[in-house]
Amino acid sequence: MSRFSARSDFPRAPNPLALALARHRALGRPLLDLTETNPTRVGLPAPPEGLLAPPGAMAYAPEALGLASARQALAAHLGARGAAVSPEHLLLTASTSEAYSWLFKLLCEPGDTVLVPAPCYPLFEHLARLEGVQTRPYRLPRAHGFGLDAGEVEAAVDAGARAVLVVNPGNPTGHSLHEGELAALADVCARHGLALVSDEVFSDFAWDAAGPGRVATVAGRALPMLTFALSGLSKVAGLPGLKLAWTHVGGPPEVRDEALARLEWVADTYLPVATPVQLALPALLAHAPVFQAAVLERVRGNRQRLVAARAPGATWDVVPAEGGWSAVLRIPRVPGEEATCLALLDAGVLAQPGWFYDFGGGAYLVLSLLPEPEVFAAAVEVLARVLGEAPVSPPPG
Repeated sequence: MSRFSARSDFPRAPNPLALALARHRALGRPLLDLTETNPTRVGLPAPPEGLLAPPGAMAYAPEALGLASARQALAAHLGARGAAVSPEHLLLTASTSEAYSWLFKLLCEPGDTVLVPAPCYPLFEHLARLEGVQTRPYRLPRAHGFGLDAGEVEAAVDAGARAVLVVNPGNPTGHSLHEGELAALADVCARHGLALVSDEVFSDFAWDAAGPGRVATVAGRALPMLTFALSGLSKVAGLPGLKLAWTHVGGPPEVRDEALARLEWVADTYLPVATPVQLALPALLAHAPVFQAAVLERVRGNRQRLVAARAPGATWDVVPAEGGWSAVLRIPRVPGEEATCLALLDAGVLAQPGWFYDFGGGAYLVLSLLPEPEVFAAAVEVLARVLGEAPVSPPPG
């Protein structure tokens, strides 16, 4: 009989919300989806057809870190955002998920630990487990607006810790990393010999680009520890199907260069990025500002619709945030997240419970701000009505 690894044995039993959603769809009932985050399905601008057939697209001349022309275009793109980087310090992968798997190979022995934020999108635990690596959460305190607290990071450091992951801005919390937070985190990393992995896929979507003290990227910064700044076409240009992401490797030159040399071996083993998308990268990056402007108009408008739907004295509110594609709602503990999501589904609206993202210290819902305005407005009208019908939590004592 065949045997399988324990690391591939993920839980597969559907939760009550997934079962209810399957029944809802099987009955053909209409659904207003406030979980939709696929940018290709919500009426946002796409680049012109034909970009993936540039001259030379059928040739094969692999370069482990990525074609020089693609990395030069990417360095120029990052430079226009204020990050002065060298193409030689960039690595191309098929996705940020693949980049994480390579970084865990680079930094960790089996059983070592990476520190991950909570709440956060539930991805890192799965990627780490597939590499035989453990994750250890550090809390993003609600009192800090779910911003980073270096004390929480340091409290999570154990003997096997090798890296700290940050998401900037947070997904789904929307809190941007700020200069003081980065300075305190750099001190923790330097003292404990930890690398910093910064997931910056939403960094182009700060709602106030001129926000004081906001860290747009760690790329190009003189920091005392090894750093990896990750992003890709999936969010930057709204093109998740084209499968191209990038990592900037930074830090003290000696350790940075050693990391790049080792990553080049890893990359040469896989060579995952297709030639056509690399050759098309300059044109795809030229499309990015058009897509980003449309997204920012969409998410700002939908967030305003959400805030306006809250009646004075309502028992729910919208958690402050600074960017990203999501909104977080704090709702009453009674009836709580699952019961509220089921009631919304009965009313034809799909939302995500906070436990999916490891929220703690209360009850929360997470909504995508990407749906088309008329869909979002109709869903929010239902949401406000259902939340208004929820019983108020009894007073303590």
